[in-house]
Amino acid sequence: MRYSFVMLPDYPLDDTIESIKLADELGFYGCYAADETWHKDLWLLFAAAADKTTNIRFGPSLSAITLREPTLIAQATATLDELTGGRAECVLGSGNFGLLAQYGIDWAKTKPLSRLKEAHHVVRTVLDEGAISYDGEFFSYNGLFTFARPVQEHVPVKLGAMRGPKSFQAAGELTDGVHHALSYTKQAYEYMVENVRIGAERAGRDADSLDLGAWIVFATGPDSRAAKDAARAMVGLYASSMPAEQLARNDVDPADLTDIIAAVGAGRVDRAFELTSPELADKLSVAGTPEECAEKIRTEITSTGVNHLVLAITDAALVKAFSGMELPGVATMRDQLRLVHDEVMPALKN
Repeated sequence: MRYSFVMLPDYPLDDTIESIKLADELGFYGCYAADETWHKDLWLLFAAAADKTTNIRFGPSLSAITLREPTLIAQATATLDELTGGRAECVLGSGNFGLLAQYGIDWAKTKPLSRLKEAHHVVRTVLDEGAISYDGEFFSYNGLFTFARPVQEHVPVKLGAMRGPKSFQAAGELTDGVHHALSYTKQAYEYMVENVRIGAERAGRDADSLDLGAWIVFATGPDSRAAKDAARAMVGLYASSMPAEQLARNDVDPADLTDIIAAVGAGRVDRAFELTSPELADKLSVAGTPEECAEKIRTEITSTGVNHLVLAITDAALVKAFSGMELPGVATMRDQLRLVHDEVMPALKN
């Protein structure tokens, strides 16, 4: 089992780099961040952290190919790989529905899966060969080349996927794995793993060799209620990007989120918190004491064949940045990293 953390890079940069350094010292596999305009630039952040770390891997989870041209994603990934001595990877996706809407892009009209598969081919080719000639439906190049070359012989390129089944199958068939965001039930992860296997078998590949990641909203600490409140404050923000089919696999009625999503859309994360019941928050996060978190992960996630936990750690500073709310008793990012290492990881090995 791999353990990574994923951040919304909204903290002061010095704080963020200290958290990355601690995760590196504790042996976390990777540090990911959202490649979105709403946040600070992850590529610059990870470049600044490169020479301050030794083993931890870096990359976007995810980078939206509707907003960032695939050859530029490949160029940035290759440059980051050289800076880190071979510790870069990337996760590609169609993008956050809400952010795309702010760019005037109707996600449903972009042919998302066809575009994503084509973008993966472009990124994979540029990383492997340093040049590309290609005439596709969405992307075309004539002898394009780059001097940005990775250190790794094969830089992992994965897909971020939520709805399925075709995106999960495409990940199994074509890529190095999948990060499935925002699911919390055994049903949802069995569905993901089953469809990744279908795609892998179709291509004669071993699904067990792929990165099968669970990207989850996470908060832990000695005060269970405080941790759950931290997660609850962010559930609406994240759930606004969940397709109806995915909500159903997580035992959530999309109608239960209508007012919450409207509040998020109006910039009222504090109001979304009020509208999110503790019961709904529990369904759409992993939060509580380390023992409670380990139990939910064990029963609902790792028992399905998932081999990588990608923890979107939520603390009071992040909640305050998005909502202005003060939540007492919530463990800091670095305290939560230590608790995951000291208590959650050992509990999941037993």
